[in-house]
Amino acid sequence: MERLMEKLKNLPDHPGVYLMKDEAGDVIYVGKAVSLKNRVRQYFQSSRNHSPKIRIMVSQIRDFEYILTDSELEALILECNLIKKYKPKYNVLLKDDKTYPYIMVTTEEEYPRVVVTRRVNKDKNRYFGPYTSARAVRETIELMRRIFPIRSCNKAVKEGVREGRPCLYFHINQCLGPCQGNVSKAEYQAMVKEICKFLDGKHDDLLEDLRIKMSEAANNLEFEKAARYRDRIYAIERVMENQKVVYASSAEDMDVIAFAQGEGNTVAQVFFVRNGKLIGSERFVLDDTRDTELKEIISSFIKQFYIMSSYIPKVILVQDDIEDADVVMKWLSEKRGSRVYIHAPKKGDKKELVDMAFNNAQDALRNLEDKLKREETRTFGAAKQLAEYLGLDKVPYRIEAFDISNIQGTESVASMVVFEGGKPKNSDYRRFKIKVVEGPNDFASMAEVIERRFKRGIEELEELKKQGKSPEDGKFSRMPDLVLIDGGKGQLNIAVSVLRRLGLVDIPVISLAKRLEEVYVEGKSEPVDIPKSSDALHLLQRIRDEAHRFAISYHRNLREKNSLRSILEDIPGIGPKRRAALLKCFGTLEAIRNATVEELASVEGMNMRAAQNIIEYLRGNAE
Repeated sequence: MERLMEKLKNLPDHPGVYLMKDEAGDVIYVGKAVSLKNRVRQYFQSSRNHSPKIRIMVSQIRDFEYILTDSELEALILECNLIKKYKPKYNVLLKDDKTYPYIMVTTEEEYPRVVVTRRVNKDKNRYFGPYTSARAVRETIELMRRIFPIRSCNKAVKEGVREGRPCLYFHINQCLGPCQGNVSKAEYQAMVKEICKFLDGKHDDLLEDLRIKMSEAANNLEFEKAARYRDRIYAIERVMENQKVVYASSAEDMDVIAFAQGEGNTVAQVFFVRNGKLIGSERFVLDDTRDTELKEIISSFIKQFYIMSSYIPKVILVQDDIEDADVVMKWLSEKRGSRVYIHAPKKGDKKELVDMAFNNAQDALRNLEDKLKREETRTFGAAKQLAEYLGLDKVPYRIEAFDISNIQGTESVASMVVFEGGKPKNSDYRRFKIKVVEGPNDFASMAEVIERRFKRGIEELEELKKQGKSPEDGKFSRMPDLVLIDGGKGQLNIAVSVLRRLGLVDIPVISLAKRLEEVYVEGKSEPVDIPKSSDALHLLQRIRDEAHRFAISYHRNLREKNSLRSILEDIPGIGPKRRAALLKCFGTLEAIRNATVEELASVEGMNMRAAQNIIEYLRGNAE
C-alpha cells in the first residue's frame, strides 16, 4: 500500500488513461482524465461519497498504470480501445463486439459480396451493425439479395476472367454473373454503392438514384435494364411502407438511445431514424450496473457502441446529459467527418422520441427481470430438491463439474465449469491440458485434474489467509458445495479418493453416468433414485452437458490448431514466426481460407508474396 501511495504522489497533471489492477495484476477498471493527478487521487480520498461499487473496487486496487496522451480526445479513444481489450470487471461493458453479428460488404474485392461476420477488422470493407439478432441479419441479407443481384459465391472473380460454370443464382436472376464476364466492374460497383445506401437506411437517396438510372435506360431503349431498376424501386418502396414516420420535422439522421435501469441490469434501447423514418431498432443488456449512475452508463454505452459502429448519425438523442459530452462529440465528429450533436431534449418531438425509446426499454427490462426471477425460483427449487435426494446438509449454491475429452488418448484435456445459483459462472471456468497421463486413461486423467484444481485451491487459501484476504480474491480458492463428475462409479471413486487424500472431507462428490442418466454418490453401490422428470436431474444434466461442451470445444480447438500448423508447414515461405502470427490472428483453417490476400498480408511478419502463396496452396488443395 505504501508503494501505491507513493505512486499517487507522483502522478502528473496531464491528460491520459489510467488502468487499475488487482492483486493478480488483472486490469479491473480503465478510465480517462483531463488531469491524471486529480482524477486518480479522488478514488482514494475517504472524504468523497463514493458509491458502494466504487468502494469495493478501490478495496481491490493493488496497483495502477497510466498512459499519457496529448489531449482528452486522445485519452477517450485510448480508453475505448483498452476497455474493448481488457473488458475490466468494474467498467460498464457492452458485450464483446465479436459476439454481435455484422453485415460486411467485401469492398476490398473487385466484385464484392455481402456476408455475415462477427469480426470487425481495420480494412477497406464496409461493416453495418452491430445487430443483436442473427436472425434479423439473415433476413436483411435475404431481402437485400432479392432486390440486388449480388454474387454469394467465394470465387476469386476478376474482370474479364471466366470462372467455371454459372450457379443457380445466375439462372434465377439473383446474381449478375460476374464469374462469366457478364457485368463490368464499374456497373457492379455502382450496384454495390446502392446496397451500401440501402443498408445505411438512405432509401430516399437510393430511390432518387434508381429513378434517374431507370429513366436513362428507357431513353437509351434499354428496356430490360430499365425494368430491373423499376423492380428494385418497387421492392424498396414496399420496404419503406413498413417504416413508421416518427419525426417529420427534419430529414436529419438520428439515433435515439434510452436506458431503463433495474436492480442489477440496464436495458439500452436504440432507435435508428433516417430521413424522419424509424428504419430499425436494437436492444442491449448491460450486466451488473448496480450502483452505477445513469450518466456514466450513457457515456460508456455511447463510446463502446460507436467505436464498433460503421455509421455515425448527425444527431444522437439521449435521456440525460453526460459530463464528457464535448469530447465525445468531438471524437464522433472526427469519425463521421462532420459535426455530430449529442442532445438530451426536454420537450417537443425529440423528447417524445426519447420517451418512446424509454418506454420500450422499460418494457424489455420488466420482461427480463420477470424471466430472471422465474429462472431463479426454478433453479433454487431444483437445487433444494437435489439436496433432498442426495441427503446434503445444505442446498448446494456453487457446483463444479469436471469432464475429460480426448480421441484415442491424443490431446487429452479436461474442463471445469462452475454454476452458482443454477446459472453458469463463466469467469470461473477453467481448462486443463493433461500433463502426466499418457494414452487414453480417463480415470488417471480425472485424478490428475482433481488433484491439480484442489491442491492449487488449498495453497491459494493458505496464502490469502496470511495476507488477511477473502477466498473471493483467488482464482481457485473458492471451494464448491458439490462436485459433479461426468462418468460412473469408477470416475466417482477416483475423484473421492483424491479429495479425501488432500484432506477435503466435507465436499460432497457425485457422478452422472451418460447411458442411463444414473446418479452415483460416495459410499453407495447403487445409483440414487432421482426421477427422470425432476428439476433436480435436469439441473445436473445441464451442468454435465456444459462441462462436456467446454471440454470438447477446447479439445477441438487444440486439434484444429495442430492440424492448421501442419498444413502451414507445407506452404513455401511460411516459417515458425509467420505460422504463430497466423494462428494468433485467424485461429482456424476456415478463417484463413476465407481471408483476402490483403488481410493475410496485414498479419505481423507477412507480405503480399507470402499471402499469395497461402491463397494458391489452399485453393489448389481444395480443388
